[in-house]
Amino acid sequence: MCDGTGIPLAAVLTAGQAHESTQCERLLDAVAIRQASGQLRQRPERVAGDRGYDFPRIRRWLRQRGIRAVIPPRKRVAHAKPRQGRPVTYDKQHYRARNVVERCVGWLKEHRSLATRYDKLAVNYLTLVKLAFIRRYLSVLAPA
Repeated sequence: MCDGTGIPLAAVLTAGQAHESTQCERLLDAVAIRQASGQLRQRPERVAGDRGYDFPRIRRWLRQRGIRAVIPPRKRVAHAKPRQGRPVTYDKQHYRARNVVERCVGWLKEHRSLATRYDKLAVNYLTLVKLAFIRRYLSVLAPA
């Protein structure tokens, strides 16, 4: 997860076969946001995700916490059951800014050891991810 400027905020490691949307709530709970006033907020104002996050469970969890979901609806195939309830809407203007997330992931993949995952142990891999986060923070705080 990253903020609107591409600064990584949190990471959760899952098994290779697990879909990333299964950890959405856990990842959002790991984030604390410092406001301009200096106070910490546990929740962001909005969360942008791709169509893979279009699940009623995720939308309900976000709505219960006052977070606006900027997630486009999944494309429905002809043999799928139609969605019940209101049609899903999302802010297309804010969704365009989601490319910041893709650029953050691309930046992380520039680190060869992260992109190829040489480490056997998950804890070692997650440590490398967090070291890459620190490197990113330092590049923002003290540009060369």
